[in-house]
Amino acid sequence: EEIKVAIGKQTEKSGNTLRFQFSGLEMSDRVRKLFDLTNGSQKEVVTAQKLQGMELFQVRDGDTGSSAVQVIALTTRIQQLQQHMARHKKDKASKRGLDALYVRRRKVLDYMERKDFESYRKVVKTLGLIR
Repeated sequence: EEIKVAIGKQTEKSGNTLRFQFSGLEMSDRVRKLFDLTNGSQKEVVTAQKLQGMELFQVRDGDTGSSAVQVIALTTRIQQLQQHMARHKKDKASKRGLDALYVRRRKVLDYMERKDFESYRKVVKTLGLIR
């Protein structure tokens, strides 16, 4: 329920997501369209998605080290590499890095399962991970 409320708040804010964190400034409609995230590069879009996901599970502002936030960050990188591997099937070095990310995420999830089971369940359910 907490997650649904947080997601609801985030979708209200994301309706006017702007590049370069310009969300608090007053600007004309033309300038707003220019700085809209839909005009951003792939890197900017991924960074914004990662930050939105991390905001859901932050214990405090600026939290990047808690286990749930680490799982979100790793999952975002895994999704990026999966897209890369779909286009570049023979890229063995990226495949090796992707496998290493899977292992790191698995270890963090195992730690969460031992130490903070409620948080573990929320993360797994929210991300739709198969466990």
